[in-house]
Amino acid sequence: MNDAVPQSSAVPWLSADEQRSWRAFVGLHLKLSARMAADLQARSGLSSADFEVLVALTDVPEGRVRFQDLAKEIDWERSRLSHQIRRMIKRDLVAREECEEDGRGAYVAISAHGRAVIEAAAPKHVHLVRSLVLDGLTAEEFAELGRLSAKLSERIDRLGTQDGEPA
Repeated sequence: MNDAVPQSSAVPWLSADEQRSWRAFVGLHLKLSARMAADLQARSGLSSADFEVLVALTDVPEGRVRFQDLAKEIDWERSRLSHQIRRMIKRDLVAREECEEDGRGAYVAISAHGRAVIEAAAPKHVHLVRSLVLDGLTAEEFAELGRLSAKLSERIDRLGTQDGEPA
């Protein structure tokens, strides 16, 4: 903890070990995100956002998802998703399809071009994931990373507040 930060008994400051672990985790997240994004862009011409949307669409057999369900699946605000989908439509990665059951709803569907692009990008992406992460951990360590990540993700969803204070 920085000595310039005022101490208060009301604030549960991080211990030196907690701060070291927290900063290592944040640094890893930033470094991994930047490396993955740069690789996707350089090798596949996709942004991380493009990739995330395309993966979500290829995860369903029909290759299309209602707009609001896609926003929930990838945990994005609707406005962010709207802008992203507009950019992806212009590049023929996805298409917008009207929802016949609900005139107000719409589907986002992967296009043939989008499917070809993600199918070409996926092997390169998996290779990088293996190289940067899996090859550096044992199978047990990687499984534990998955368990811890799921545990924290569920906690974040459960807390559901901006400031991390319990609701």
